[in-house]
Order: sequence, then structure tokens, then C-alpha cells
Amino acid sequence: MKNRTIPLVLSLLLIASVFAVPASASVGSANLKVTIIEISPYPAQIGQYVDLTVQVENVGRDRADDASIQVVPEYPFSLDSPLNAVQNIGGLAPEKVATKEFHLFVDKNAQKGTRSIDIRTRIDKDSPWSEETFDIRVGTETFDSKGTVELETIVFDPEVFMPGDRGTVTVTLINRATTPTVTIGEEDFDTNARIQSAVLVTLNDEVTVSNGPYEEMGLLGPGDSIDLTFNVEVGEDVRDGTHNLVLVIEGNSFDYNSRKNIPLEVDSSNVRVIPSKPLKLVNGEATLEFDVANTHPNEFSSVSIKPTAEGVEFYPAEYFIGPMDPDELFTIEFDAVVEDSGGLEGLAPDGSEPVNLTLIASYSNGVNLHENDVSNLQLRFATENTGSSSQSIIGAVVLVALVAAGVLVYRKKKQSKE
Repeated sequence: MKNRTIPLVLSLLLIASVFAVPASASVGSANLKVTIIEISPYPAQIGQYVDLTVQVENVGRDRADDASIQVVPEYPFSLDSPLNAVQNIGGLAPEKVATKEFHLFVDKNAQKGTRSIDIRTRIDKDSPWSEETFDIRVGTETFDSKGTVELETIVFDPEVFMPGDRGTVTVTLINRATTPTVTIGEEDFDTNARIQSAVLVTLNDEVTVSNGPYEEMGLLGPGDSIDLTFNVEVGEDVRDGTHNLVLVIEGNSFDYNSRKNIPLEVDSSNVRVIPSKPLKLVNGEATLEFDVANTHPNEFSSVSIKPTAEGVEFYPAEYFIGPMDPDELFTIEFDAVVEDSGGLEGLAPDGSEPVNLTLIASYSNGVNLHENDVSNLQLRFATENTGSSSQSIIGAVVLVALVAAGVLVYRKKKQSKE
């Protein structure tokens, strides 16, 4: 029995080692992320070629030594040549990107709608393919109308986002035509504009758009406009700066399609609270003064400041400021009193140990509630002998009275001699 057990144990150890090696090798390995950054023309035209510009980014920790990318088309798409299905990228270091172009033909019998295509990547020839699926819009109606849709205004709410914020982007599209008809080559055309579809797309994962495209919105007459609102959300760890979104518009026909850049600003600056007087309680009480500043590029609403310190009560318990414009400065005051039954009883004449003071700033950026703490402050304590000052005042009063009495006696003696 013993002789059979030893080979069995050795076999199990061998099998475990075989599976353990790939697991350890995968830690911190290269990882390729695929993004279609351009589709031209958009949407893909039935019976025509469409060009895909594909971006590959190494989001892993190790270098990809011999990366490749492959397009696997399905009906109604087909490659211009099967030899172009796989394109070699070569070495790709962490956080580096590469772009490749693929040319696909859209079948002439394809139906209008959204179709899928698979794109594969691998880090070297010995690694398996990793596959992702992407949607491509196919087909467009063609209209003889000559109205042109243009982007007139962009409104962000909030105006400048903070990390983690939700909000909206509202775009106003307008038909710039000024007359009902236009004559081209002795032929009359109406100047109505059609918006067959409009969608807001992101170029990375830091900002997301939660609602889908607007489709078949009818006609815009000369000078008419329409507002389209998209719900967006900024990631918690998004970096400060400008994040470009793209508004893709499908108009009367392919010649009237357009792509508009939508720059969304993110700024993490917030409410700052700065003491404007020494943070010291004399004989257990003081009036503390603070300057509150909005350092964000747009207005905050419902701004309030709440102080907390162990063993100290504040009046008011929370100071409500309300709306604050960018760079606005507001001065507030709190009456601070040592609690009757707290840890700060029996203050020594030379003061006691300071306590930490935390100020909680609450405010809203659009519909988003935020808080930030100012907690590197300290309250100090001191005592003053008020009895000695009272005795000095009494002594001064007595001295003045004695002087006055002396003057009065002197005048009476002088009058009696006369």
C-alpha cells in the first residue's frame, strides 16, 4: 500500500506544479485594450467601403513583445482581402498605444441598422486570442433637402464637473438655412434639415454616457433648432482637465453627416476654510472667525460649515452660507464654549493641551452633494486673572476720589483765610 501511495502523491504534486506556473506568470502581464476611435464614413454606407481606425493600448504592467490585432467580420461586412485580417503591432510597452486601420466592405443588400463585428488581440504568437465585440451603425436614408444642421450651443450642468459627478450635456442643433428653397443648377430644393440620428460618444472609460442615441427626429425648417440632452457621469478617479466627447450627427445624407467635439471640464478644487483670527479660547470661551472661499470654477449651492472639537460646543452648530460664486470669499463666526462636563475642566493658569478642530464643508455642485474636511487645525486654551484687573480699577477709582477730596479741602481752607 505504501509503494502505491508515493507515486500517487508525486503525480499530484507534478500536476499542481504544471497549473501553478501559468498562474504566477500571469501576474502583472501585458493586457491589451481595444477601442474603435474612428469609423469613416459614419454610419457605414450600404454597398461601400468603411474604414475602421482601431487603437490598441497596453493597460498591463509588462511589455507585449509581439502584439497582433485581428478583425473577424460577419455579414454584412467583409474584408477587402483575407490577407489583411491580421496586422502585427510588434512590441508595446505599458501605457503605450498603437493604431491600425482596416477596410471593410458593406454588402449591397444589407439592411439599415446596427451590426456587430469582433476584434481580437494577442500579446505574442504563443498566447491565445482575446476577443471583444463592437457595434457599427449601417445605412442611411438619402434626402434631397439642402438644409444644414450645425451645433449652436453646448450647456453643461454642472458647468464644471468634479470627480464622481453626475450631470447633463445639452446641445442645441440649428438649421442654418435662411430661405425655404434654394436653386442649384436650375433645380429647386427645399432647405429642410433632417436629423436621422445623434449620439454622444466617449473616447475613454473616464466619462460615460448613459442614454442611447436620438433617432428619426423629423424635420428642422430654416432657422429652427432642437435641444438634445445626454446624461453623463464622471468617474471617481478621473483626472482634472478637459475630456473630449464627440457628438456624431447623421443628417440628410452622408454629405451632411458631422462629428462635433464636446469638451467636458473636470476640476477637483473645492471649498477652503481659513482661520482669520487666532484659534484660542480664553477662560473657556471665544469668538472664532473663518474665511470661506469657493476655489472651484463654477458656483456651489447650499454651502455650509460645521465645526467639531472634543469638549467644546459651538454656536451656531452649523453655519449655512447658501450659494457661493467662483472665488467668492465669505467670513463667518462661531461662539466657542468649553462644555461644563467635558474633558477640559480645571484648566491650568498657563493653559491646557490643545484639541483638534475639524471643519466640515458641505456643498452641492449641480445635483451632486460633496463634503471635504479641514482637520489640521487646533484649538488652544488660556486663562486670565480677572480679579487683579478689577482691583486695579477699584484702586484707580479710590485714588481719583482722594485727589478730588484733597482739592476740595484745599479750596475751603483758602476761602476761609480770605
